[in-house]
Amino acid sequence: MHLVPVNIESIRIGQPLPFPLVDKDGILLAKKSFVIPSRRELDEISHRGGGLFIDVADSEAHHRAYVERLYDLVREDKSLGEIAGAKISGESASDRVAEQDDRMDWLDLQEVANSLLRESQPAMFRDRLVRLQRQLLRNMQRNADGTLFALIYLSATDTRRYSATHAMLVSVMCNLAAKEVLNWSEADQILVLQAALTMNIGMTDLQDRLAVQLEPPTATQRAGIDDHAERSAQILQNMGVGDQDWLAVVRDHHRQAPGRLADRTRSQRLARLIQRADMFAARLAPRAARVPLAPAAAMQACYFDEAKAIDEAGAALIKAVGIYQPGSYVRLATSEIAIVIKRGPNTTTPRVAVLVNRSGMPTVEPTIRDSGVKEHRIVASVAHRDVKVQINLERLLPLTAVPVSDRPW
Repeated sequence: MHLVPVNIESIRIGQPLPFPLVDKDGILLAKKSFVIPSRRELDEISHRGGGLFIDVADSEAHHRAYVERLYDLVREDKSLGEIAGAKISGESASDRVAEQDDRMDWLDLQEVANSLLRESQPAMFRDRLVRLQRQLLRNMQRNADGTLFALIYLSATDTRRYSATHAMLVSVMCNLAAKEVLNWSEADQILVLQAALTMNIGMTDLQDRLAVQLEPPTATQRAGIDDHAERSAQILQNMGVGDQDWLAVVRDHHRQAPGRLADRTRSQRLARLIQRADMFAARLAPRAARVPLAPAAAMQACYFDEAKAIDEAGAALIKAVGIYQPGSYVRLATSEIAIVIKRGPNTTTPRVAVLVNRSGMPTVEPTIRDSGVKEHRIVASVAHRDVKVQINLERLLPLTAVPVSDRPW
């Protein structure tokens, strides 16, 4: 939990709380929907907790509550001094939200995505979706390789928040392929991102349970898997999503139908791209009952369609993210083990950082290599489970920003 302070003046007396209030250590002071009956009780809660705090994932709701508080003051004919004081506090809180967004790390974004996929209130759902979408697009614009690095590494090594991480990875891959390879319109780029983020909203709990479950899915769980696409579309309608293409993409994102993208409707094209990326991400992710594939092998599995022909959507994904994607491990011709940090001028020659030397010992500092150079060429993909080096994600992410020559597509 990442906490941000809130001003006591932004809390509405006698109205259900739109978010839980916690103390400085994250201990619950007042649950969501709790009604604080008086200012005196609010003061007592604040004093007891050493101030009032909320989870960063709830800060959009706090800003909305602050605006409603201003309206209350106006309706109550409060003095300009009181309203101005509340406004200063509110603007400060809003500024903190913007600053906090900029400081969000990937564990924070996992929490935001997890909250989105479990949200039952339409207004909160829309706020969280906009916030997550904005942050993902901002990260991709600033450093697409770093975004891929973080999500592929987390997907391959961490079963916590499986559903949230999976949704973010699929959405980012699809957005990059739509933009950089398929040259889809900006509207289609945004829609495929939104649909991928929400495609499994009808089975979030089930996905997270299956990630740590040793036994095969039960009959009840299998039924939940089989009908989750329709259930997800229904939940989105209940959340206020009226875009029929969005709903159709979610309904069809598991549909297996080989063929050219040009021969499909808009929603079918987007659904096919998501289906291919979904397949890749599912094969990459660790499960308690299943060994994950190495990223290169997982990517190659989505390259061919159900008729064993080259799949246009799968090929676009490979061209966008590479056969050896940022965040995956490879073995070099020098016998060194490296982690891919940046896509290269073609799909097979990324920039890498050596973490294990040719003697099998961890390096003190990562050594940057260009795998396009013959002596440093990649000879094999390496599964994450086979690399025993512990890495610090935040320490390696800056390496993904080192410039390389532009890709030719």
